[in-house]
Amino acid sequence: MAELKTQRNKQSVVAYLNSLEDAKKKSDSFVLLELFEDVCGLKGEMWGDSIIGFGSYHYQYASGQEGDWMLVGFAPRKQNLTLYLMTGAERHAELLTKLGKHKTSKGSCLYIKQLKDVDMAVLREIISRSFKLMNKKYNGED
Repeated sequence: MAELKTQRNKQSVVAYLNSLEDAKKKSDSFVLLELFEDVCGLKGEMWGDSIIGFGSYHYQYASGQEGDWMLVGFAPRKQNLTLYLMTGAERHAELLTKLGKHKTSKGSCLYIKQLKDVDMAVLREIISRSFKLMNKKYNGED
């Protein structure tokens, strides 16, 4: 069975964010790092080369494949800031109507071009709900 390519590692989150060439994306990423750390009460960790994750859970599929994944996280991508809401973006539909400019995937991704385009209090609530739901489901913690 193939091993998941994106693994938690010891790379420096700050060094990674400082390596970003786009000044606005770098600035927004540091704001997101602070927001996620405040909401989750955890330091961000690198997952693979470009994802900053918070917390973790262990999963096992019926196929027998298993692994560990972040509870929530984000990645500064070329086109967008991608937020990973493992509860699924659709679970937050009522808050998303108040968020501002964004897009979602059918899965767990929330895409934001710039933080100035969204309501930060609503974004905080979305991250908080997703983190708490995942942490309770997989780790039994509120």
